[in-house]
Amino acid sequence: MKSSIIALLGLLSPFLFNPEVKAANPDHIQQLLSTRECQGCDLSGADLTAAHLIGVDLRDANLKGANLTEANLEGADLTGANLEGANLTASMLTNATLNDSILDNVNLSKAMVYDVDVSGASMMALIIDEAEIFHTGISIGGESPK
Repeated sequence: MKSSIIALLGLLSPFLFNPEVKAANPDHIQQLLSTRECQGCDLSGADLTAAHLIGVDLRDANLKGANLTEANLEGADLTGANLEGANLTASMLTNATLNDSILDNVNLSKAMVYDVDVSGASMMALIIDEAEIFHTGISIGGESPK
């Protein structure tokens, strides 16, 4: 019986102790919602659907895989944040700062992206179907003009 349990733990250990399998820190979510400041917080995988995050400080935060569908991020500072794989469908990003952030594989479908600073941001494989993008350095593929 003991050997069966040890064998089972041996098989499950890669899943139990895998640093890639992690979720948002609940204390960090509470901090964000109560103080509107969460610089460097771990919000990976957080469900922030329809959250009012106007003017929040999320500099250097980990929002990898977070659900920000219909979130209002007007004036938010996401400088250096990791949003890889985050869902920002139908979100509002107006006058937000995303410079030097990671936006790879972010879903911006139907998002309103107005006057957003994305200088220095990594933006590989953005999904921008039906997004409204104005005065923001996001364009559709192709070579840069020479």
